[in-house]
Amino acid sequence: MRRREFSLDLASPLSTARGRIERREGVLVGLDADGVRGVGEATPLPGWTESLDDCRAALDAVSATEHGAFDALGDPADPLADAPPAVTDPLGDAPAARHAVEGALLDAAGRRRGRSLAALLADDPASTVPVNATLGDASAEETVAAAIDAVDAGFSCLKVKVGVGGLDRDVTRLRAVRAAVGPEVTLRADANGAWDRETAREAVAALATLDLAYLEQPLPADDLSGHAALRGRGVDVALDETLAATSLAAALDAGAADVLILKPMALGGPGRTYRGAMAAREANVDPVVTTTIDAAPARTAAVHVAAAIPDVRPCGLATGGALEADLAADPAPVERGSVDVPDGPGVAGAAFDDLV
Repeated sequence: MRRREFSLDLASPLSTARGRIERREGVLVGLDADGVRGVGEATPLPGWTESLDDCRAALDAVSATEHGAFDALGDPADPLADAPPAVTDPLGDAPAARHAVEGALLDAAGRRRGRSLAALLADDPASTVPVNATLGDASAEETVAAAIDAVDAGFSCLKVKVGVGGLDRDVTRLRAVRAAVGPEVTLRADANGAWDRETAREAVAALATLDLAYLEQPLPADDLSGHAALRGRGVDVALDETLAATSLAAALDAGAADVLILKPMALGGPGRTYRGAMAAREANVDPVVTTTIDAAPARTAAVHVAAAIPDVRPCGLATGGALEADLAADPAPVERGSVDVPDGPGVAGAAFDDLV
């Protein structure tokens, strides 16, 4: 296993509930499987994944495995199913490290078979994936201006951050955006777990008249029953941070969501994310794929996952602009509100080979 560590500054610092993020640090992994190179990315985000130190330790342990441990790839949706415990055990509590290993294996498999990652996962993947624009917290006037700019740039789906100020302020902002962009634009709101149950109920009642596609993470991550109780009140409920606090299966079993926001880096790999998306669909829950502000290799892999999901909703993949600079030219840039899926082989052919 070859590795290269990297650090990428954000274009602007990002404030989150877990603190301020100024850069993204991670590890690129190169693996040879059946003599074919594959490249994967681990970019940990504490609170969602293991720490960078724990990621390094997990990759150290996997590096110590005997040669040939990665040669057998069975089901692309579960590429580590036949791997020895010496590989899988260190990755059990290290989803970012697992993402790198699984991604590299799938990249190698796609190149060996002459197929894109999306075509490994699904028989008839989409050639383009719709994406949403994200509008941060700002005044109503500033939010409207940002919404109009996004629509002019080709986005037909907007996600507005809410929950920073009072509920009345957020309702005013969303009403102003809806009035400005009209009924044809899909509108979402993301509270990042900011509200208590009473405020969330008031929010759903107020927003039900705005044709909101869904309200993302209105309650704290561990409140499954509270989210379940919000469903069926006129606005669909989406879970994001909850999937870092509990399993996808537990969220589905609790009936807590109409939509699940799936982050491959946090879930442990492209194949595992695709399996989760299909499990959600079986439970009549819609999957939406997004990233944790990753570099180009992981973002591109996430595009393939989204393309493999039939009729996927607009996904949160327009995140490359959050970085001051990237590791490589983006093989899947956002244009007019959508992304063309690289047609392979693997994640992006040899686009990332020189990185590791």
